[in-house]
Amino acid sequence: MKISARNVFKGKVIQITEGAVNSEVIIELQGGIKMASVITKESVKNLGLQVGKEAYSIVKASNVLVAVE
Repeated sequence: MKISARNVFKGKVIQITEGAVNSEVIIELQGGIKMASVITKESVKNLGLQVGKEAYSIVKASNVLVAVE
């Protein structure tokens, strides 16, 4: 796999919550860090995602938001 994004994290799918159109996929990275992504149900199927399967969490964004209370 070659990709232009620099933030690529390998982990395991620990949860998939299906909605009507989209699914929320939770990937656990090293150190117990969890990343969530909302993708289409079709993408979950096409990628063969299932709990326990290894997957990559790839972050490519032009903006990073920071907030405080």
